[in-house]
Amino acid sequence: MGQKHLVVVFCLWALTCSLLPSFSYGILRIGLKKRPLDLHSINAARKAREGLRSGRPMMGAYNQFGKSSGDIVPLKNYLDAQYFGEIGIGTPPQTFTVVFDTGSSNLWVPSSKCYFSLACYTHNWYKAKKSKTYAKNGTSCKISYGSGSISGFFSQDSVKVGSAVAKHQDFIEATREGSLSFLSAKFDGILGLGFQEISVENAVPVWYNMVEQNLIGEKVFSFWLNGDPNAKKGGEIVFGGVDRKHFKGNHTYVPITEKGYWQIEMGDFFIGGASTGVCEGGCAAIVDSGTSLLAGPTPVVAEINHAIGAEGVLSVECKEVVSQYGEMIWDLLVSGVEPGNICSQIGLCSSKRDQSKKLESAGIQMVTEKEQRELTARDTPLCSSCQMLVLWIQNQLRQKATKDRVFNYVNQLCESLPSPSGESVISCDSLSLMPNITFTIGDKPFVLTPEQYILRTGEGVTEVCLSGFIAFDVPPPRGPLWILGDVFMRAYHTIFDYGNLQVGFAEAV
Repeated sequence: MGQKHLVVVFCLWALTCSLLPSFSYGILRIGLKKRPLDLHSINAARKAREGLRSGRPMMGAYNQFGKSSGDIVPLKNYLDAQYFGEIGIGTPPQTFTVVFDTGSSNLWVPSSKCYFSLACYTHNWYKAKKSKTYAKNGTSCKISYGSGSISGFFSQDSVKVGSAVAKHQDFIEATREGSLSFLSAKFDGILGLGFQEISVENAVPVWYNMVEQNLIGEKVFSFWLNGDPNAKKGGEIVFGGVDRKHFKGNHTYVPITEKGYWQIEMGDFFIGGASTGVCEGGCAAIVDSGTSLLAGPTPVVAEINHAIGAEGVLSVECKEVVSQYGEMIWDLLVSGVEPGNICSQIGLCSSKRDQSKKLESAGIQMVTEKEQRELTARDTPLCSSCQMLVLWIQNQLRQKATKDRVFNYVNQLCESLPSPSGESVISCDSLSLMPNITFTIGDKPFVLTPEQYILRTGEGVTEVCLSGFIAFDVPPPRGPLWILGDVFMRAYHTIFDYGNLQVGFAEAV
């Protein structure tokens, strides 16, 4: 009887453990749920991106770099987010579905005091009165995203992530979700896994407290996003280590180039084995689990669209620059003029000297880097088209293409410019004809196949295929900038190494 009793107890213990998130030897596993993309969420995300490009101020009192001044880079809108996990806040824990987002650093959930936003009524609320460990903070705050803003106030409580509980955690109770777009969101809030440098009010991120309170063994966390559309398990985050069954080979590590975002340097970018030339001198890239797609400079996305047969939007400005200034740009490039000076030399972009004169005429004596960026951002669409044309012709000259072939090619690219509001539609029957896309990271190639960068939604006659690339332009000196979102992270298991300030990639399985 004694032995039978022990066996029963052991089996019950094993069953109970199997139902809980794994937490042993300083390693914590959090399962992720995945929802398939649908046209409703895609269209909502497109509308949000239209607002993101409209030039409106995006961050209220704070920008994405946690400062009250400087450049504003709204990275995401979350409306097409696919991967979610559950956390608990308070004692006993109140459950919330959140996006685990490496592109932001605050934790926020809807508050029970959110009376006037419809979005709050469709999601779980945090109720401070029901928590034994709640502590008042009260500092007001606001965060703006591409899809709208949330505002509220800070509170403090225990936060349960899997089996671990981070105590005395500051988080935001959202009392206003300032856009109807949050109404359709499939999550309650956001748990940021970025650095404290971009945290609103310099709040300590949940991840930092997990490290400081010795809840994990190593200062790393890793993402595996399941690429199988039919799998029940959407993916997994491992805090404190990695799960070796989700990748093969060794990780390629690259250092963080700027704390705030998980920002790294990326090398040249290839379409079907041919260099685009846009990142030969290096490009910044942000590894962002809160962004579904891959975002990059418009000229490169236009080349990708052309290569994969995506339907673009005819650009009148682009065609106009080709017809009126194409020959001049060709001659200047062939004669050895610095490519970065050509568009200002022919009068389509403002030069730094012109910008200085504009500032001096306004009574400003010093030209700051920020002011130069603001003036550059106000250049005309013809300036942007000129800069794209210079890059395209320069790239074709490297390949020793003839003049007729070059101008035929750039005219086709003008017709392949991506829609300013989002993804480009392609034929689902042509995947086998599409090229591989290759990123260079840490001097090693990271290849995406058409099956990996093309998104499918719907079934049968309603099936739609979309490019996983969207245009996202950030002016120098911060740009050109890439955002490596879920499309990339599905293909490559990703380690975020906080202890050594580096990111590692290995082929996901």
